[in-house]
Amino acid sequence: MAMSRCALLLAVALFAVGCGHRESAGEHAEATTTPNSALAPPVTAAAPTATPDQKQVAGLVPTQPTKVRHANEDGSETVEETAGDSGTHNALLAAVASTMSAATPAAVGATATSTPTPWQEGTNYTRLVPAQPTAVAPGQVEVLEFFWYGCPHCYALDPLIESWRKSKPGFITFTRVPVMWSEGHRSTARLYYTLESMGKLDQLHTDVFKEIHVNNDPLIAPDPNDVAGAERVQEAFISRLGVPEDAFKKAYHGFDVENDLQRADELGQRYRIEGVPTFIVNGKYVADVRSAGSPERLLALVTDLAMQEHKH
Repeated sequence: MAMSRCALLLAVALFAVGCGHRESAGEHAEATTTPNSALAPPVTAAAPTATPDQKQVAGLVPTQPTKVRHANEDGSETVEETAGDSGTHNALLAAVASTMSAATPAAVGATATSTPTPWQEGTNYTRLVPAQPTAVAPGQVEVLEFFWYGCPHCYALDPLIESWRKSKPGFITFTRVPVMWSEGHRSTARLYYTLESMGKLDQLHTDVFKEIHVNNDPLIAPDPNDVAGAERVQEAFISRLGVPEDAFKKAYHGFDVENDLQRADELGQRYRIEGVPTFIVNGKYVADVRSAGSPERLLALVTDLAMQEHKH
């Protein structure tokens, strides 16, 4: 009994490890990172790490009044002060103001604490080369979030995502994609897709996060490679939430779930996902909390990139 408890505590400790990189996601990854040859060519862009400099925006704004001289009919001159540049800067400033307004934390329901800078490629987001195909209807922009239920950063970000989902533009098709780095990750990914196939995901998605991060139940077996053990743990958890075990078991091994798991694996390899949470916008751009500057700015950035894609 003591050994079993120690093993469970070890599994919980592993889940609490930071998930910024694949190698520290709870257990060593076993899945290959070589993209399937049937997929589109993999992306080659590196993840952004720099932080934008607000002076780059401030430098565009004239801070001193400008004097304008007017010649009068009697030969005298009148000197008039204006609030700033009335020439070439105006269009640029208007564009900057528009971008800054859209990027404020208030856009995702948060309180603004500072003036954000415009988004910069290579700093706030990375362009994917080559761009990857998407799976959305015409006129829609695909936004993917790669995540892991055991990731504390994903758990912290999720309430903002849920709020953003309710207010995002209708042309954005948002899809979560669980990572598939090892059997432990695959087990919680299977739970995610099982709930989705049963129509229970919206109802129970937050409960799964809380079970892991609040109740310290990793929802896998003490041995992450024990697939049958993970299923039993998850059945017990779902049963406590009122989901019939028979229906859960049927969906758990169903055709739809198997297809979804394969698709998630392919997407993770295609985009070479090494850390979570990571967002992909329309197969062209990658961003995360670090590159955007904060969780609120990340969702504003994703929205702006999606709007840019929608206009093209």
